[in-house]
Amino acid sequence: MAITKTKGIIISESNMNDFDKMVTILTPNGRIGCAAKGARRPKSLLMAGTQFLCFGEYMLYKGASSYQMNSCEPIEVFYPIRMDLDKLKYAANITKIINEVTDENQNTYRILQLFLNTLYMISETDKDLNFILSVFKLRLACILGFTPQIKECTNCKTSENLCFFSLKDSGFKCNACGKVDKSAIKISESTKTAIQYIVLADPKKIFSFNISDENLQELNLICKLYLNEKIDF
Repeated sequence: MAITKTKGIIISESNMNDFDKMVTILTPNGRIGCAAKGARRPKSLLMAGTQFLCFGEYMLYKGASSYQMNSCEPIEVFYPIRMDLDKLKYAANITKIINEVTDENQNTYRILQLFLNTLYMISETDKDLNFILSVFKLRLACILGFTPQIKECTNCKTSENLCFFSLKDSGFKCNACGKVDKSAIKISESTKTAIQYIVLADPKKIFSFNISDENLQELNLICKLYLNEKIDF
């Protein structure tokens, strides 16, 4: 019987039998489905660590065909998210996306890192939730291999007058090329700079910028449509 020690986030939980739970943990090495025996008992040592969105360290053992949780140590439970319905709604939406793009036995270290940083921003800051969601979506697309071209026009390769974002061709287009691309969205200079920052910034600093409400609407639209274009939800 193999023993596995891993850190991870609970991305789903469901009741099983009278006092047990079935949970899914996002770890640096993919999703793991795991039974947590007795986790719903009032005095269970597994209760806190098997809650939705809990980040913790888990000791798992694998039987013939499934994992069971032996012990857990909660590290962060993101309590403010649980107390705010709007924050919980956005966190649940992000978790749904995470479930869609991850699988077992997959290198998900960077996705887990992004997920943790995003949950922290939702939990501990007052930043606009749509802003957080948009940054998350674009950076996730990059991690999944869909990094947009942000240094030059995807068509003519000029680096001048980049004022369109092409969904079809995955990146910026100049004014001339963007006007003939039906999938291209006109963007402001501030939105262009924001996209470049999200793509290139250090993982711990991707939320460290501000954007006006008007430009945020552009960013929200592009990030939403771009991820939907690349990932078939």
